[in-house]
Amino acid sequence: MIEKLLAASRSNHSLLCVGLDPDPNLMPPIDIADFNRQIIEATSDLVCAYKPNMAFYEALGRKGLEALEKTVSLVPAHIPTIGDAKRGDIGNTDRMYARALFDNLGFDAVTVNPYLGSDSLEPFLEYSSKGVFVLCRTSNTGSRDFQSLECSNGQGGHRPLYLMVAQKALEWNRKGNVGLVVGAPHPEELRQVRTTCPDLPLLIPGIGAQGGDLEATVQHGVDANGEKAIIVSSRQIIYALQGSDYARAARDAALLLRDQINQFLSRRGGP
Repeated sequence: MIEKLLAASRSNHSLLCVGLDPDPNLMPPIDIADFNRQIIEATSDLVCAYKPNMAFYEALGRKGLEALEKTVSLVPAHIPTIGDAKRGDIGNTDRMYARALFDNLGFDAVTVNPYLGSDSLEPFLEYSSKGVFVLCRTSNTGSRDFQSLECSNGQGGHRPLYLMVAQKALEWNRKGNVGLVVGAPHPEELRQVRTTCPDLPLLIPGIGAQGGDLEATVQHGVDANGEKAIIVSSRQIIYALQGSDYARAARDAALLLRDQINQFLSRRGGP
């Protein structure tokens, strides 16, 4: 998956990932899969990945899951799809989750919750060709309730929990398929995670509606080569215009954001 991500990023000169999160209260009254198709067709030359959030489809029952399956099939084969599922359970349950997300829905990568520990992630990690993005420092304001707690590192020192997760991710990355989720609203924490994990891909939500600073996100999120940062925008792009010309508006918004990212990238000396 990492090779696919890098190839798409380099081909489209993009670190932008569009979140495909259909909300009936915001989108026009059309079929969900058709709405997503038009967004994908309008933006597929501007992105490095697409990220459908499972909740927006599951909430609609069978028709939502059918739309999700159709949406994944509509994404061009060379562009990665990330299933934002945040799964994490005991091993035998996670084997079913992994089968559903990777084998049945065909996602190239998923997001997972590490709270249950290493054995709970193993069913996902076994898929060596698939990406596994581990929640590390999430973008919501309540993330500090647990993720910022100081924990013993077993060597007489202390580190916040999110950095303990980042360190563990390096151990879990035996097959080169692990990444981390780090929210853009926490630029200092993003810098620390990138320092701890210089080579892991980082999935970075929180730009736009959640207030993340784009320049700081680019500066602290990319690796030494100016790559492996997947900067997510959902509402800012797919609901750029609530009208009949929404696909054109989505393209304009995606083009603007991609080019802003690249401007900030060029200022730091990246490729």
